[in-house]
Amino acid sequence: MKKAVIFLFLCGAALPVAAQTLSLDECRAAAVEHNRTLRNSRLDLDAASQTHREAFTNYFPQISASGSVFQAQHGLVQADFAIPQMGTLPVSMVKRGIVGSVTAVQPLFAGLKIVTGNKLARLGEEVGQLQLQKTEAEVRERTDVYFWQVVSLRDNLSTLDAVERQLAEIHRQVELSVKAGLVTNNDLLRVELRQQEIASNRLKAENGLKVSKMLLAQHIGVDWRGFDIADAAFGEPETPAAYYVPVEEALDRRAEYLLAEKNVEARKYEKRMERGKRLPTVGIGAGYLYYNVTDKNVDDGMVFAQVSVPVSDWWGGAHALKKARIREQQAENDRLQAREMLAVEIERTWSEVQESYAQILLMRRSVESSAENLRQNRNFYKAGTAPLTDLLDAETLYTQSRNNLTSACASYRTALAKYMRVTGR
Repeated sequence: MKKAVIFLFLCGAALPVAAQTLSLDECRAAAVEHNRTLRNSRLDLDAASQTHREAFTNYFPQISASGSVFQAQHGLVQADFAIPQMGTLPVSMVKRGIVGSVTAVQPLFAGLKIVTGNKLARLGEEVGQLQLQKTEAEVRERTDVYFWQVVSLRDNLSTLDAVERQLAEIHRQVELSVKAGLVTNNDLLRVELRQQEIASNRLKAENGLKVSKMLLAQHIGVDWRGFDIADAAFGEPETPAAYYVPVEEALDRRAEYLLAEKNVEARKYEKRMERGKRLPTVGIGAGYLYYNVTDKNVDDGMVFAQVSVPVSDWWGGAHALKKARIREQQAENDRLQAREMLAVEIERTWSEVQESYAQILLMRRSVESSAENLRQNRNFYKAGTAPLTDLLDAETLYTQSRNNLTSACASYRTALAKYMRVTGR
């Protein structure tokens, strides 16, 4: 039986991992569900919700119970009784006993500390929601970056495929020319060196593609073994104008700016908490007392009111309150600075989007020119009016222009992903 179980386990371990081919939207959806950073952000929000609920319980009566049993070596009550004609007689009582009590205190006024504490806890929950929103935007942007990086490397490999076919044809032609005695072996060596260079570039691109797929798979929380992305192409990109949002409108949606506003609000509540520490607290309560110290059970109920005035806290309270006001001013300064810096970030990112789009247009013209240059040099070489070095140079320029176009397209896609994040979308 054990052998059969081990055999089945080994067979299961040897099974190949099911292949997963995901589109960009599917990668985004997987990241939202499985990304570990996002999961932790949700857990932080859950913890903030529990803190809010915990703070709410401070409105309820505070109930406590206590009990004790004691055994004294000597009686706790010592007395001398004068007895006529007998003199003084020492008496020792209460050597053992049981004491227990239950009290419930309902706070009526606590210097607004309970109300303010609940507002702070609610604010913490709102901050958790904004942090989750911020993390979701960052995860989405990183998903797009990894995805288009994979597409870019795939395009580079496609370019290398085309170059390898061109070099194979050039190698065939040069080899025929060498056999015919028209050129020397030196030209053949030049072609082979270029082929080796392309082979090296292919190895780098393949390794880069593998690592990029692993990064994307880890980011979206899927098994990288057997993982791939669906066929995707950069295609004809939309103009940047389709994505533009005014800066002021974008600022009001940025989680980072909303967090800065929440920080100002939190400092105001903290200032109120400091003020509340110097105010009296008032509560009413009820209790039940049971004791047995003279071999007789006694119990009783009681109601009471209590007032607590923190007299000594006033000594340093004025300074603590001033410090809280300073913290509030600092938070307001941070809010204003955050708005200004976020506006700069939005404008800078918009400029990067425009520059990336302009680079695509330039690189497309470069590809067209280099393709025509390669075609002409191929014809010139066949006609014997151009040396091999010109043909190889033309091929190199064509390869570079194709790779530059791919890089420009990838940069545009990642710049758009960043712009969507910094504009709160």
